[in-house]
Amino acid sequence: MATEIRVPSFGESVTSGIVGAWVKKEGDFVESGDTLLEIETDKVTAEIPAPSAGVLHLTAKEGDQVNVGQVIGTIDETAPRPAAKREAAPAKQAPEKAAVATVAAKPPAKAEPTSAPPQAKAPAGASAAPAADGRGSEPLPLPPSLRRMVREGKISGDAGRIPAAALEKLGAPSLGERTTRRPMSTIRRKIAERLLSAQAGAAMLTTFNEVDMSAVMALRKRYQDRFTQKHGIKLGVMSFFVRAAVEALRAIPQINARIDGAEIVENHFYDIGVAMSTDRGLMVPVLRDADRMSLAEIERAIAEFATKARAGKIALTDLEGGVFTITNGGVFGSMLSTPILNPPQSGILGMHAITDRPVAVDGRVEIRPMMYLALTYDHRLVDGREAVTFLVRVKEFIEQPGSALLGL
Repeated sequence: MATEIRVPSFGESVTSGIVGAWVKKEGDFVESGDTLLEIETDKVTAEIPAPSAGVLHLTAKEGDQVNVGQVIGTIDETAPRPAAKREAAPAKQAPEKAAVATVAAKPPAKAEPTSAPPQAKAPAGASAAPAADGRGSEPLPLPPSLRRMVREGKISGDAGRIPAAALEKLGAPSLGERTTRRPMSTIRRKIAERLLSAQAGAAMLTTFNEVDMSAVMALRKRYQDRFTQKHGIKLGVMSFFVRAAVEALRAIPQINARIDGAEIVENHFYDIGVAMSTDRGLMVPVLRDADRMSLAEIERAIAEFATKARAGKIALTDLEGGVFTITNGGVFGSMLSTPILNPPQSGILGMHAITDRPVAVDGRVEIRPMMYLALTYDHRLVDGREAVTFLVRVKEFIEQPGSALLGL
């Protein structure tokens, strides 16, 4: 009996994806629940588990575009289970399918506290192959994650480590090449489409202000230990800005609205998106009902999203909706920028680096930790007065936060 492996549904807005990497290979015996492959959609990367135990047969290869419901492989449930103590030797692959990396042997070096890891052992049945520099080495199959990095150009050819032939088969640049071409990933294509759509579909304008971070930084310094001990999470800066954005949206409801054709849709809830940079591109998971969340709950939710994003576990439901977005270029050192709207939202707040600068305070010059803020808004719906007032409300909240916010 053969069980079909089909592309699952990822949500109403996602109808197709790209086969990113097969974790299991043709002919492997898999157990029910084993991760078989990754499918990359324009929003998330999903791991597909084995629906049953048996021998795997593939009908789709890495890089193929597949639709929801499409059969991408089968599992032969009638195949005998390998003996528990038998070590299955890796099947020999045809030259055009084999991608082997070699790790060059290094001469003895002085013992140091942080020494290089021991050389990897060759798989059973594999023979040693000479490295490009002529020294002995042992073959090491490239894992799916490394294959993806090579395919995306994040790893270039190294004559002493990865054979040029293997890299060429994976679409990586060969030694000496000046340029390479590679297809855009699904999520990168979608990001590009959305950015162009945002610029073409809205009258975007950006207004700026600056905020004195002294009060927030003093609160964090004073209460950090108690906050962490009580809530199990550190107090960051983003939670203050999420709460500030909620209060500003309450004061300026025009920014908590969107245009739908010839109608204005007013939102009476506060689902705030927090932009996060990942290896696959920018993602904006959404904090649901942020107006009901404490600073601790916001920090905990952001930390969980960040962990899921790094692991490629963000779900489509985590990214859907949202009435307003906050992005923090300051973590990369950005001093000032003009963020682009996240359609169909009408506003996005850009945070930047905190920098000590001389400012005038009560008629005297002081050095204060200052941050530039940027609000990009849809001028079709929001006028300059509302946009400026919004930033002023954010500034007031950040410069005069109450200790009651900490929930201590």
